[in-house]
Amino acid sequence: MNEVHELVTVEDSSGNVFADLQCKDPEDRLAKADIAISIGRAIRELGLTQAEAAKTLGIDQPGVSKLLKGQLRGFSTDRLFKFLTALDRDVVITIKPAANRSAHRHACGKISVVAP
Repeated sequence: MNEVHELVTVEDSSGNVFADLQCKDPEDRLAKADIAISIGRAIRELGLTQAEAAKTLGIDQPGVSKLLKGQLRGFSTDRLFKFLTALDRDVVITIKPAANRSAHRHACGKISVVAP
C-alpha cells in the first residue's frame, strides 16, 4: 500500500485564538469568552438546569443556551459580569500599569480574565 505524506505547516498560537484568526477586538473577545466559561462553570457547580439558570439570570432559556455555546453577540461584558453576580460569584476588577510599558505614548495595556 502506498502512503502519501503531505507537509503540514504548524504555527505557534499567540495564546489568543481571536488574534490568531485576525478577528476585530481579539482581547475583548477572549475576555468575554473566558467570562462565559466562568458562567457555565458556575451554572454546573450550582446544579442548575438551563431553565433555572434563565430565571436566575433574568433571560430566556434559548439565551442561556447561546451563552453556554459561546454565542456572545448581544451580551456586553457588563451584562456577563451581572450574570456572574446573580450566580453568587464575586467579580473583582484590578487596574494596574501595563507590564510591557514602553516610552511610546500610544502603548496599550491589555484586558484579561483570571478565573479559578
